[in-house]
Amino acid sequence: MFAPAARLASKRLLEIRQLFRQSPQARSFSTALNYHIDSPDNNPDAPWEFSDVNKEKAKEILSHYPSNYKQSAVIPLLDLAQQQHGGWLPVSAMNAVAKVIEVAPIRVYEVATFYSMFNRTKVGKYHLLVCGTTPCMIRGSREIEEALLNYLGVKRNEVTKDGMFSVGEMECMGCCVNAPMITVADYTKGSEGYTYNYYEDVTPKRVVEIVEMLRRGEKPPVGTQNPQRIRCGPEGGNTTLLSEPKPPPCRDLDAC
Repeated sequence: MFAPAARLASKRLLEIRQLFRQSPQARSFSTALNYHIDSPDNNPDAPWEFSDVNKEKAKEILSHYPSNYKQSAVIPLLDLAQQQHGGWLPVSAMNAVAKVIEVAPIRVYEVATFYSMFNRTKVGKYHLLVCGTTPCMIRGSREIEEALLNYLGVKRNEVTKDGMFSVGEMECMGCCVNAPMITVADYTKGSEGYTYNYYEDVTPKRVVEIVEMLRRGEKPPVGTQNPQRIRCGPEGGNTTLLSEPKPPPCRDLDAC
């Protein structure tokens, strides 16, 4: 009775070994999140350090924390490193951050692999993230993502051949009232010109227009893309809370 189980276990082990032997290019993005395989542009021996400008920024970031709690700066320093490196974090950049905050590299890897905002594979100069949480999904986020992928000719988390665009998914971005929405991380100018902008109330047609504007070097208007709305207000303007709120009758509410 144990022989079939042993054969099945042996077969599964062989499949796992073959998976780990795949080239980095052949791995899906989901499995790329689970482990690291050295490649010519992503290995611990590749030289990496903060630029002179970012070294000063790193010092400023560290100044916000007690000297014996440098590790508390790991997230903003990883974010700075990602901006400098064109939107993704090679393992050598994580090692550089570990040296700055004086911890073992594994402590930095733990953070970089936990948060989906840190990219450990290459992304486009414009990284487009579609909100996939329930309110946006109900309002058509799947159609938004499909329009972007079809127009750019890529799959999720692939980069276009010209290196300009990639499309990913992110969970709630906090603008549910303006669903569906996308955000655009702009790495075209490095950390000095990095921007991260929200585009809300989008449609499949509008997201394609936004991509074309970015391709031409233009800056699409951020926020709601619905001309009938002002920020988060309803179409046509407010229908309630039209006047200044009345102040309390006295400051000491218990005495009122």
